[in-house]
Amino acid sequence: MTEALYALGLVLIVEGLVYVLAPHVIEDLLRLLRDMPAEARRLTGLIALTIGLALVWYARMVAAG
Repeated sequence: MTEALYALGLVLIVEGLVYVLAPHVIEDLLRLLRDMPAEARRLTGLIALTIGLALVWYARMVAAG
């Protein structure tokens, strides 16, 4: 449970930084996402999910020694 809260906190920090430091980037990103076909958005999400899972797996393997 603690790790899940830690991970959620890190996600919120990163997302909050984008809004604070470069709010116009969010508008540009939303415009790009709107113009992107649904299948491309789905593939992008799958790639991000796969990379995220790989990073979590790697971090846990390194921590386990």
